[in-house]
Amino acid sequence: MRGSTGCNSRRTRAIRLETERLILDLHGLEHFEPLREMWADATVVHHIGQPSSAQEAWMRLLRYRGLWPLLGYGYWALTEKASGRFVGDLGFADFHRAIEPSIRGVPEAGWVLASWAHGQGFASEALAAALDWLDAQGIHESSVCLIAPENEPSLRLALRFGFSNERAVSFLGQETLLLRRPRSVWQ
Repeated sequence: MRGSTGCNSRRTRAIRLETERLILDLHGLEHFEPLREMWADATVVHHIGQPSSAQEAWMRLLRYRGLWPLLGYGYWALTEKASGRFVGDLGFADFHRAIEPSIRGVPEAGWVLASWAHGQGFASEALAAALDWLDAQGIHESSVCLIAPENEPSLRLALRFGFSNERAVSFLGQETLLLRRPRSVWQ
């Protein structure tokens, strides 16, 4: 019996995207240290949870790499073109979250930027490119995101790109907003 890579040839391989100031690409070993630093920063994860250990950051990087061949979408590492500096993570996943209503099978958008990159429009630039890419796939009728009610910058960003507040859900014992964006918003 021959081995299998587990990859489904119908799935999209990771796509490199470019914007005016950013490169969105597959996470690699070179992203580990800046990713670890970002996820260990209490300011960055304030609305997400606790700072991550190096091991948790490593597992996150591996998870990001595994999304693409399994789902046909995933997370990108954001890099500033001008400096080559790591900006953050942004993309889509299906983390099989234990929430009701279930969002399994629906791309869940997420974004996290290094504290130095906050307030510079990088999230807007990257999210616009990522949503355009997702919509062009023509596969999913909608995408969702989960945002803490007090995370005003992320809520403004989500609303700006067509996500609307669907309902409050309980996630990890906290009230969280479930927002949904129909594919047709940008088409």
